[in-house]
Amino acid sequence: MSGTAGARRIALVTGAGSGIGRASALALAGAGFDIVAAGRRREPLEETAQAVRALGREALVAPCDVSQPADVDALFAEIARVYGRLDVLFNNAGAGAPPVLLEDLAFEDWRRVVGVNLDGMFLCMQGAFRMMKAQEPRGGRIINNGSISAHTPRPNSIAYTATKHAVTGLTKSAALDGRKYDIAVGQIDIGNAESQMAEKMKAGILQPDGSVRPEATMPLDHVGQAVVAMANLPLETNVLFMTIKATKMPFEGRG
Repeated sequence: MSGTAGARRIALVTGAGSGIGRASALALAGAGFDIVAAGRRREPLEETAQAVRALGREALVAPCDVSQPADVDALFAEIARVYGRLDVLFNNAGAGAPPVLLEDLAFEDWRRVVGVNLDGMFLCMQGAFRMMKAQEPRGGRIINNGSISAHTPRPNSIAYTATKHAVTGLTKSAALDGRKYDIAVGQIDIGNAESQMAEKMKAGILQPDGSVRPEATMPLDHVGQAVVAMANLPLETNVLFMTIKATKMPFEGRG
């Protein structure tokens, strides 16, 4: 397992206030991790923390905009102050842009998505590296939330798709750089989980051929189980990439 067997284990989940982040925080708590719940809005983070505590684990609420270096520095300083170590980072916080034509996308929307999905992912990995390489026992695990969009785009998704492809580069580079510190870095690519974002999938979503069709979705707790499976591995073993999706979601073929 990440960390020392039998010792207290601390997991940081970004974007923990809802959806995949909350489901993963609860799954990690159920597996014995104490949770640092980070995100932009305090109220939903408090709801996640209450649910974690109901499972018998500790929870630290940490409002944070991961796109802002000062916020991320403060987040990791608070983790160091309260717990003194970090065993797992689930680098989950993400943002999307309006589904408009490429040529109509506002640069401000582009920059906002890049700020969260790329800058934020890097900043949190950097903070985790600094803590994990210095702590005793040394090392830890980082799980980056990629996406099916890290492989295959949807129409009108240039900002989200570009940043999720970039996450794959971050993961590969960090996995290589983390070896010398016993830091295992992997990526989970998630498709059509039943979060608020996926409700439109059930109703029907634009396909590359111009049609609009509903797509299969999967329960959020299945994603949480997959994150736990990665988090619970010994540090000498790494899942570099995992793809989890509804079995009948269009991805492998042409529909």
